[in-house]
Amino acid sequence: MLHELLFSSSKKMEDCLAKKMEITVSEAEKRTGRNAVNMQETYTAYLIETRAIESQSEGQCAPVDSLWRRYSEFELLRNYLSVTYPHIVVPPLPEKRADFVWHKLSADNMDPDFVERRRIGLENFLLRVASHPVLCQDKIFYSFLTQEGGWKEMVNETGFQLKADSRLKALNATFRVKNPDKRFTELKHYSDELQSVISHLLRVRARVADRLYGVYKVHGNYGRVFSEWSAIEKEMGDGLQSAGHHMDVYAASIDDILEEEEHYADQLKEYLFYAEALRAVCRKHELMQYDLEMAAQDLTSKKQQCEELATGTVRTFSLKGMTSKLFGQENPEQREAKIKVLEEQIQEGEEQLKSKNLEGRDFVKSAWADIERFKEQKNHDLKEALISYAVMQISMCKKGIQVWTNAKECFSKM
Repeated sequence: MLHELLFSSSKKMEDCLAKKMEITVSEAEKRTGRNAVNMQETYTAYLIETRAIESQSEGQCAPVDSLWRRYSEFELLRNYLSVTYPHIVVPPLPEKRADFVWHKLSADNMDPDFVERRRIGLENFLLRVASHPVLCQDKIFYSFLTQEGGWKEMVNETGFQLKADSRLKALNATFRVKNPDKRFTELKHYSDELQSVISHLLRVRARVADRLYGVYKVHGNYGRVFSEWSAIEKEMGDGLQSAGHHMDVYAASIDDILEEEEHYADQLKEYLFYAEALRAVCRKHELMQYDLEMAAQDLTSKKQQCEELATGTVRTFSLKGMTSKLFGQENPEQREAKIKVLEEQIQEGEEQLKSKNLEGRDFVKSAWADIERFKEQKNHDLKEALISYAVMQISMCKKGIQVWTNAKECFSKM
């Protein structure tokens, strides 16, 4: 599905890493080691394999490069990308612990079924990044795929943590921005609703899966009853035994069906996490808008102070103004010196405000281009996932009809 994504610029698509390199997360391995505080821990490592595509097209068999990564390293990579490219809807990682599962699946993050699903999700994450026209060109990402030793040090040397905005600052900006961009406000509201809808859908699916599992397994009782019945019926025995066999097969088929269904649920779950990636872009815009408004407010204040000093009149009440009245005004030399300092600060403030305005416009332009790209991807993916889910349900019902049709034939021959 990922390789079919269409981007607005064909040239950028041609330059995508996904077009030049095969990327797979082929294995998951349980390991035991020591953590940062020298305590023993059990974790899962994932084998990333890459192979150049260009040499294959020339008739040569490219060698496979491989390295192992922990989930925490995937998290570090994504954090780096989110901070470094704040205007981009960075693809989410699969969940660290299982949620929205039906009762047969374990919520244990070491459960083999869950680890396998997470392996697929991590591969999907790498393919998403490798298919992105901007993220795919990042050197840290390329090193993540190709350089096992020293990669963490390389990421930390970028200093991206220093650029990360604190949650308190982001929360402050959310409530204190005076002129929020309507488009980003609506996008933030949409991401909340998208998360709510998909979350509810996944909960409904989990409940349906639980009930369906029970219904199918109860059909196994038909098989047991028909088998017992066949033992006391001479003329009807074969027919009852055969019908019972069909019921046993039907009851056992639910395991594979629901494992396949979980795959489609994971595709929906990815967009549950994408909602947070959308909000991250909105929060960054709020922060930039808040900084811009604070800079404009500070500049206005300094201009007013300069005007008051120049004219000798105080327009607004201030502690400084009261002090001047009580202890006398500054002499002309002191006033001129203060005016000169303020004029320099005003000039710096105007340049800073101009820079912040340009930065804000560039951010909005880049962010909105990526949001439009994301919308196309989302519409395509969700449509495909829902259609596939419906086809699977139709197929499941047809198999149920076939089982009962076979049972009917068995009964007819008795």
